[in-house]
Amino acid sequence: MTIEVGSTLPLAVEPEEKHHHESYSALVWRRLKRSWTGLLGLILVCLLILMAVFADFLSPVDPKVTDVAFAQPQTISFRDKDGNFVFPPRSYPVRETEELDPITFQPIIGPDYENPQVLGFFVKGAPYRLFGLIPAERHLFGAVDGTPVHLLGTDKFGRDVLSRILYGSRISLMIALTVVFIVTVVGTTVGMVSGYFGGRFDAWVQRFVELVLAFPQLPLYLALASLIPVTAPTNVFLAFVIIVMSALGWAQMSREVRGKTLALARIEYVRAAIAIGATDRRIIFQHIFPNVMSHVIVAVTLAIPQVVLLESFLGFLGFAVKPPLISWGLMLQDTANYSAIGSYPWILSPVAFVLVTVFAFNALGDGLRDAIDPY
Repeated sequence: MTIEVGSTLPLAVEPEEKHHHESYSALVWRRLKRSWTGLLGLILVCLLILMAVFADFLSPVDPKVTDVAFAQPQTISFRDKDGNFVFPPRSYPVRETEELDPITFQPIIGPDYENPQVLGFFVKGAPYRLFGLIPAERHLFGAVDGTPVHLLGTDKFGRDVLSRILYGSRISLMIALTVVFIVTVVGTTVGMVSGYFGGRFDAWVQRFVELVLAFPQLPLYLALASLIPVTAPTNVFLAFVIIVMSALGWAQMSREVRGKTLALARIEYVRAAIAIGATDRRIIFQHIFPNVMSHVIVAVTLAIPQVVLLESFLGFLGFAVKPPLISWGLMLQDTANYSAIGSYPWILSPVAFVLVTVFAFNALGDGLRDAIDPY
């Protein structure tokens, strides 16, 4: 190949590197995706919220309808009584047989193979109002003929355990989210204001916070809950429980946010805002608050399971929710008798949902903590 004199060879131009400027939320999401426990917690939290929102649609039976007391959980079978394969699947209702137990001489409860229940999806059942507005009668699953199906058995009054768990998730999660919302708003505001102004004002506020933290919470919960009259409406009782939990829970959040604010109040951009004459309100809520928000988000996800456990414990003792409302803690009152647990272990089913909820929010909180502050 000949090259003419004075000619120039074309130079290979390297492609310019594209610099993507990720937002803070995108960076947090990219880090969160690396944690499989955090993603699992996020998926479970989303499923729990959907379960609470669509509890009417997901419940196969009206939770207030009674049937056989302490009926055993029904199983889903693809076989008929002769062992032949059948589709769609069916379930056999639990009924009292004519045979007697040789020890207790009580009728033996067993599956009724003569009257199988054909199962299906989007079946007609008890009427309800979706989101409290739209009348509907379709349920995700159940018996095609509309007869009740008890996949987790029934309680001492013959009410379906699975349906009551789905409905109870609304009250339990609503209490947890409401309490954590109030605790977050009050605790974050008091902590930022106290840490920003400092001095004597901060000293007095922290003495009050220490006084609140010094109270033994469990005896105080029981004492305050016992002040509510038994004849009080259920909504009043529920509101009082939320107020009591919130009044005793904001102090710890305030202490944590105050520590963050003490460090942020001495950074250059805060001093620059003070120098140009920015108001204290603007500095606190537009300069300090965005920088403590990451800690607040993690604290919220870790506080929700604590409130769920507290509501379950207080409900078990009868100090949280009163009938006709349904919550997981109220359902656990049936487990107060050891003989009932030994004879009817399926009444412990709400415990599994409480454990899943606690694990989901804790896993999500740990994942967010590592994603927001990897160092």
